[in-house]
Amino acid sequence: MSSRSRSLLRCAVGGALLAFATTGCWEQWSQSWFPQMKWQPAVQAFEDTGIPDHPQGFAPPEGTVPLGGGDPRLPELDPWVLTPNPPGTVGSDAEANALVNPTPADFRSLQNGKVQYETFCAPCHGMTGLADGPVAKVFVGVLPLVGVVRGRSDGHIYTTIHQGRRRMPSYGRIPPEDRWDIINYVRYLDQKGGKP
Repeated sequence: MSSRSRSLLRCAVGGALLAFATTGCWEQWSQSWFPQMKWQPAVQAFEDTGIPDHPQGFAPPEGTVPLGGGDPRLPELDPWVLTPNPPGTVGSDAEANALVNPTPADFRSLQNGKVQYETFCAPCHGMTGLADGPVAKVFVGVLPLVGVVRGRSDGHIYTTIHQGRRRMPSYGRIPPEDRWDIINYVRYLDQKGGKP
């Protein structure tokens, strides 16, 4: 064997020994030298902690508002119901009708309502509220707002925006203040006969 072959053999054997010595031994190291998060005594979400005051873990306190916002005054309605439910039942239209618009229909509210309406509502209901938007030209069943909203309370419209109804999807991501501004603008459109 030549000296070059011996050198290559030594390098190969040394490399193999080095590779063997540095791999597969991770679990043999002292935990105090390499503390890993997998060895910590963590409590998982909603796990029973054994603490007497918190038997179900650390659930959110009652009345907590979700991160995306929410309106705790808003009743949960059945989105497929268009006729009023019997008064006193959970999710009745009577509960929705009890909501009162806290935002006055001033210039600022109408301006913001117009911007929000054109962003979220006009694709279906049209710029005039006469169900002449581009979506209404393709899909059947988009209601005109002009004339129809006269028979609806502000709370009914508010819950319809928030939860959707029939084919209309939920627009719950719209902040509550903007929903009230949209209602003011829709009422303004109704008074003007669909002429913004």
